[in-house]
Amino acid sequence: MKLSDFDFDLPEGLIATRPARPRTSARLLLAEGDRISDRHVHDLLDIFRPGDRLVLNNTKVLPARLLGTRQREDAVAKVEITLLEPRAVGWRALAKPLRKLQLGEVIRFSDRLSASVAEKTETDLTLAFELTGDDFDAALAEAGVMPLPPYIAAKRAADDQDRTDYQTVFARHSGAVAAPTASLHFDEQLLQALADKGVDFTEVTLHVGAGTFLPVKVEDVTTHRMHAEWGRVTAAAAAEINATRRAGGRVIPVGTTALRLIESAAGADGVLHPWEGETDIFIYPGYRFRVTDALMTNFHLPKSTLMMLVSALMGEERIRSIYGHAIREGYRFFSYGDSSLLIPDA
Repeated sequence: MKLSDFDFDLPEGLIATRPARPRTSARLLLAEGDRISDRHVHDLLDIFRPGDRLVLNNTKVLPARLLGTRQREDAVAKVEITLLEPRAVGWRALAKPLRKLQLGEVIRFSDRLSASVAEKTETDLTLAFELTGDDFDAALAEAGVMPLPPYIAAKRAADDQDRTDYQTVFARHSGAVAAPTASLHFDEQLLQALADKGVDFTEVTLHVGAGTFLPVKVEDVTTHRMHAEWGRVTAAAAAEINATRRAGGRVIPVGTTALRLIESAAGADGVLHPWEGETDIFIYPGYRFRVTDALMTNFHLPKSTLMMLVSALMGEERIRSIYGHAIREGYRFFSYGDSSLLIPDA
């Protein structure tokens, strides 16, 4: 299975740098088996059935990108930091420039927020912040900006609008440095209308890491090693999903992060169990899905692990057809782009 099998040509103009407004006005490519139709996210009210269960990732994106300075005598230099994950002491982070930073050196981000370099490797470092808990969260909210994906950050800087746009309306548990972007299409009104129709919801938590943007560098994709991300499926969440499966309803994760988490928590018999820890599950063609009946997801980067995931769900030829249709019809791609609902067997 070659990396080139998951490549395609994407016109630069189809990369979205801002989301649709309102959120539910984004286009939705509905793929039911071999059938493709062009809809909008607000049409989900007509597509989902009573008894369907949507699985939502309620992670909350941190304003994880920080601009600071370090000072040596009279020399002041700028430093860009991207927080990756909390450690027992401090945060693991990326830094530009990393090479010039020294152990013990202090980086100041604002009057309230500063950190010292506690550890350093060839690729990243660990920062020990002076503040903790709610004080740290408040100072980070003031000093940090949203960590937009590289393909957006290359086109424009993050701004205050991204604090709303790059966060789901049901974000509850801080820890992600990238958004579960399929979920960005929902607003409170659509969620309520779906609930009134009889569609059920289950929330899980997977803190999306910066590794989600790492490229696949091996030609034989089966040898690729996935990054690990922390997640939790509560006992109540597992029971809700199991009850839907027993009743014959469809389990539909909203986003690949929710899908990867529930597949990690499921046994070989398809029964979901309470689960907490790090998952590095890698889903590519040949994978046998345990609990997922369909998937709502945005359009992914060429040669990415997420292209491999949707190819596993729908089949490689079918995904090529779906993406070809999306490009011809001018769908907007990636994190702020349009969405799709992939139903393998209609």
